[in-house]
Amino acid sequence: MMRSTSKVFLLGALALAWPCGAQAQAGAGAGMGAGAGGSATEPVRAPLSTNGVPPVMVPPPLPGSALGDVQPWTQDDAKALLSLLEGIGSEGLDPQDYKLPELSAAIAAGEGPELDRAASRSFAWLIEDLRDGRTPMEARRQWFVVDPDPDVMPTARVMSEALAKHDIAGVVDKLAPVNPDYAALRQALADTPKTDKKRIAMIRANMDRWRWLARDLGKQYLMTNVPEYQLRLTVNDKIISTYKTIVGKPGRTATPQLAEIVEGVIFNPTWTVPQSIVKGEGLGARLLANPASARAQGYAVTRGANGYVNVVQQPGPNNSLGQMKLDMPNEHAIFLHDTPSRGLFNQDNRALSHGCIRTERALELAITMAILGKGASKDEAVSISTSGKYTRVPLQKTFPVYITYFTMGRDITGKLRSFNDIYGRDAPVLASFEAPRVANRARKTDEEVIEIVDDLRT
Repeated sequence: MMRSTSKVFLLGALALAWPCGAQAQAGAGAGMGAGAGGSATEPVRAPLSTNGVPPVMVPPPLPGSALGDVQPWTQDDAKALLSLLEGIGSEGLDPQDYKLPELSAAIAAGEGPELDRAASRSFAWLIEDLRDGRTPMEARRQWFVVDPDPDVMPTARVMSEALAKHDIAGVVDKLAPVNPDYAALRQALADTPKTDKKRIAMIRANMDRWRWLARDLGKQYLMTNVPEYQLRLTVNDKIISTYKTIVGKPGRTATPQLAEIVEGVIFNPTWTVPQSIVKGEGLGARLLANPASARAQGYAVTRGANGYVNVVQQPGPNNSLGQMKLDMPNEHAIFLHDTPSRGLFNQDNRALSHGCIRTERALELAITMAILGKGASKDEAVSISTSGKYTRVPLQKTFPVYITYFTMGRDITGKLRSFNDIYGRDAPVLASFEAPRVANRARKTDEEVIEIVDDLRT
């Protein structure tokens, strides 16, 4: 079983630290090809590092091949790869996805172009699946996160490092997600009887969902698991606060999965009522006809010269956004906010909103974020929150926020359990694991971005 670590890639050779394109380009005139006076099949010796560490022998790309597509493999390295692939089921992946018969035959035939091609292909596919997830993008419904890991750990560099160090398993070991929730699923997979195929399938699917995210989520972040109806504030892999949530109703208003940045905290927010309500439902006309009712509900209503009616609900106890919202700009118009209808947090099924995420004890969360983000001291945040005035507190230290969808994982108490698949997003993921592996997968979804027009009155 491989162990996740928080180590970054330590590239012994200076050449390995270059971007792939720069390394390949430099090869023609910097000792990586025959044009530099050396053989195209001769290993290149990296310069001696400044701390006196002996140089690493870096295998060059094969003639006519792109670096990372095919690299030279020894039989011993290829055998180590084969052994690793045969046991890759411990990571929830299928060994048969990686062309083991072809790799075995190439090893038996000896070193040369066939072994280089077979081993490079199997290794690259393994890297892609462990780093990015095996599930193709079309099976990741409403998944709008773009995983940064292929840019941070490009396949060519990972392969070069593994071959230079002759440590296939050790280098691959550094690709798995470092989050302890992933480790808990991996352990559950090892402990589950082989006969419990349904549970195994669910564990594998949710392990893969972790790979869709960045390998390391950061030291401090917010994460909400939509089917669990919970939000976590996590620092150094420890949950320091949890909050019940209300999420989008199934269908067109289902909450999408995002990775965004909280840039500020808005205390005593206003709510600009969408035109679908102002005009479409006639709210603007009714409020204009009854100014007293508008004032009682906290609405400021204006009509422009062209007849356009604008309705803004002012800060106050009845404001539909409650006492706070987290400013996290995104094209979906999704954000986390308070609600005056706090009794809804007592329901078991809390898929009730039009897409945005309503948060229990939201004022506590807002003050905590303002402090941790170095936007305000505790006293300042409390004073701002009780002023009744709209105030945006920018964060000097921004926070990642992950809106995820796990149907199996550790709950807020640390217990591994299942959550209801409220949006029906498991089926395509499970089906993709039963289908042949998809190569050349897209990194970004082409699904429609649905801008949330949230009727916060419901």
